[in-house]
Amino acid sequence: MDIFGILTLVGGLALFLYGMSVMGAGLEKVSGGKLELLLERLTSNALFAVLLGAGVTAVIQSSSATTVMVVGFVNSGIMKLSQAIGIIMGANIGTTVTSWILSLTGVESSNIWVRLLKPSSFSPVLALIGIILYMSGKNSKKKDAGEILLGFAVLMFGMETMSGAVKPLADVPEFTSMLTLFQNPLLGVVTGAVLTAVIQSSSASVGILQALSATGAFTYASSIPIIMGQNIGTCVTAMLSAIGASKSAKRTAFVHLYFNLIGAAVFMALYFGLDLFIDFGFSGQNIGAAGIALVHSVFNIGTTVVLLPFIHGLEKLAYLTIPLSEEEKVPAEDKEFQILDDRFLMTPGFAIEQCRSLSNQMAELSKECFLKAADVLLGSYSREAAQEVIDLENRIDLYEDKIGVYLTKLSSQNLAYNDSQNVSTLLHCITDMERISDHAVNIVEAAREMHKRKLSFSKKAVEEMFVYTEAVRDILNRAMDAFVNGDEKMALTVEPLEEVIDELDKDVKKRHVKRLRKGKCTIELGLILSGIATNYERVADHCSNIALYLIQGQDTELEAHRYANQLREQDGTQFGKQVEILEDRYRL
Repeated sequence: MDIFGILTLVGGLALFLYGMSVMGAGLEKVSGGKLELLLERLTSNALFAVLLGAGVTAVIQSSSATTVMVVGFVNSGIMKLSQAIGIIMGANIGTTVTSWILSLTGVESSNIWVRLLKPSSFSPVLALIGIILYMSGKNSKKKDAGEILLGFAVLMFGMETMSGAVKPLADVPEFTSMLTLFQNPLLGVVTGAVLTAVIQSSSASVGILQALSATGAFTYASSIPIIMGQNIGTCVTAMLSAIGASKSAKRTAFVHLYFNLIGAAVFMALYFGLDLFIDFGFSGQNIGAAGIALVHSVFNIGTTVVLLPFIHGLEKLAYLTIPLSEEEKVPAEDKEFQILDDRFLMTPGFAIEQCRSLSNQMAELSKECFLKAADVLLGSYSREAAQEVIDLENRIDLYEDKIGVYLTKLSSQNLAYNDSQNVSTLLHCITDMERISDHAVNIVEAAREMHKRKLSFSKKAVEEMFVYTEAVRDILNRAMDAFVNGDEKMALTVEPLEEVIDELDKDVKKRHVKRLRKGKCTIELGLILSGIATNYERVADHCSNIALYLIQGQDTELEAHRYANQLREQDGTQFGKQVEILEDRYRL
């Protein structure tokens, strides 16, 4: 092989790895975190967990990504170690799909239908379709589909290039003599493990071996140890991911390592042990791409079948390696924030769902914070009740800080358009939720001031504030329910009520001025009432903002200051009717 052959080989390898990366990224965007949510929720049955792990890995084309995700699940406390083991086993099976796809490069036949199965035949067609979708697609789904097809075409082209580049090596004595080193099984295992550890992908590592098999210099006997090593090498990604994680996450990584180590040891012992007595005739035969895919599948499926009944044994082995500490027995403070694991950043769709889950909790806390503050104001004041509101506000501040920092990290990833929109929406919404809790504290401070000075509103002012409170309670319920349920129809009902509350705010303040002129109220009480009313109106404004952000998720051309006008223009009569109904409901 001359320098040009080496350059062709290196270029083919680069295209192969890049194509695999692009295809995997496209598949992940299309899944949008839904597959990862399935992993999280549907793993109570060990066999089902295996099937689910295999299915998810087959779709996203990366057992390493699935395993790292599972390490994150365990680290965040949303999955038990026993549940994770089944998924890890399934991930090893799912990764064999790639090797079978790559084995199509070895298809040889004069039959036109069989030849169409060769990647060199259908990859150009997929590339053409892919580039058309990617360049002309107006929505992210078409672009993502185009990215998948382009990635697959590049991957296959790289595979074909590598195979073509290494074929001349079959006639190079130095190369064939070097391969005799792999007759030593232990050296073959080490080579496979190191190669996979370096490129961080067992699928890519197996693909490289399949390409090299085109030289005809690899036999079953020399390839099997390398394939065993490749399965061990893929554990490195999970082990690295567990650095700095909780002890539970470290145990998960060790389970992955033990599973492949035990599987490789058992498989090697059975194969070479039986070969001594039975003398497998195929051991010395040349192995092709399909043969490598077969060995890869037999190993992973066989290891899973053998070790599946011993899940609890693997779990105990992990606990023996990393014993349970006293700290783990005590529930961690702020445990709910553990789901914001940095490992999930590599799968943005799922990371966004984790943020949404916490944001939903924050929405309920913000609503509760305001309603408690209103009770403190209009009910009988107590220091304990006021402190509850302040404690809630501090808790909500923590939510905003944790979710906001995580979303900022997430925004630096290569996000699909929809994911980027979702991140932006969540960031805006949690800011408004936090501001609602700030206004709740302002209301409590006003109530505390009144209690301290022994001040009280007139009977008429209390009646008006009760009506005002009910209107704000209504808009809070609408906005937060719309946010939690992703209900755009409910979000559209917020703006008419916000308009009614604006008028209600003005009316409350006007009525107070009239009482002040008649000497029925003091200036001091008037200032307090005006401040409370303003806080009420600001809460309604933040509810309107949240509703707007939800609607903007569907209509990115919508602008905040033109929101109400556009609603009237689209259906002025309906908007007006809603305003009239709400005005009657909350009339002073």
